[in-house]
Amino acid sequence: MAESLMKLEVTTPDRSFYTGEVRMAEFTTTEGNVGIYPKHIPMTMIVAPGILTITEADGTKKQAALMKGFVEITKEAVNILAEVAEWPGEIDVERMERAKRRAEERLKHRNDTDLHRAEMSLRRALVREELSKKI
Repeated sequence: MAESLMKLEVTTPDRSFYTGEVRMAEFTTTEGNVGIYPKHIPMTMIVAPGILTITEADGTKKQAALMKGFVEITKEAVNILAEVAEWPGEIDVERMERAKRRAEERLKHRNDTDLHRAEMSLRRALVREELSKKI
């Protein structure tokens, strides 16, 4: 592996989403947005819904919707275990729009619906919406 690259693995419960050597990985954690380069200090973080931006070895950037999970960072690799990861073309736009409307309605009426659950549902829908516009 070249010195300026690191291994990135993104795994979901149903598939190996991405494996490759990359220059950088950017994603959202519960602490905010982070960008990880090779030789980063080892650590673990909690992944929050957001857009994963992968800068590949040749400089090509790929983006995907990345939902909650965990990340392990070593000097040589980033391993993301995510509940859901989707490429832009995999996003069901109609389903996303329905989920967004439902979440907004729940937040608007605030009856006995779990507020946190509705907020997270809206956040996931907004991530998918942002990414689907980039297709």
